[in-house]
Amino acid sequence: MPSLRDTIADDLRTQITTGRLKAGSRLPSEPRLAADYKVSTPTLRNALALLQAEGLIEKIHGKGNFVRRPLRRLRYTGGRLTPGADLHVTIRTTNLRARGDLIPLLKVPSRTPLTEFLCLTHQGERPQSLARIYVPRDLEPAELAWSRPDRAETREVVIARLPTPEEASTLSISTSLAVLAITRVSADLTGRVIEVARLLLPGDRAEALFTTHHTIEEMRAEG
Repeated sequence: MPSLRDTIADDLRTQITTGRLKAGSRLPSEPRLAADYKVSTPTLRNALALLQAEGLIEKIHGKGNFVRRPLRRLRYTGGRLTPGADLHVTIRTTNLRARGDLIPLLKVPSRTPLTEFLCLTHQGERPQSLARIYVPRDLEPAELAWSRPDRAETREVVIARLPTPEEASTLSISTSLAVLAITRVSADLTGRVIEVARLLLPGDRAEALFTTHHTIEEMRAEG
């Protein structure tokens, strides 16, 4: 038997998907909804949290809960986000020292000088993605070091996880919404790691596309 939380979420979900509750419209107040469904406020908030995690509603502090407008899909492919005319990026650079897991990822000694590029992508006023890119400082004479064509190998690890409170705040998402976390390590022809990038995409709008090209010899060997 479904719980009260799930029953409430199912009913609100149906109202949203059928258009009874329009995109951008404000839901009744939480006390009003709790009274309508004859449940406690915590139970009602648990139901709303499910819909927030699904990307159907968003809670704006001091204003209430709103039906979320359709989000632009973000596609990660070929080592980067598919560009969009209405996306813009702000970049902040910081000088720091290698520590923690950056040491084995970059294959450098502890406290090696690095440059961090913090890139925040927006669509309008809404944050869409967050990237932190680390480059050894002796390789970083240009403004955008990662745009250089000297990569010989790139290794990517993709996981789904919950965001930290700081990440959720930066991306304006709920801490209960899963994110797509991508760690990309690039090396040059000598095998030296020239860049480590950590990308974070909200799970309610992100997808990753990977394409594998097989040679005729590989296909014959597999056949």
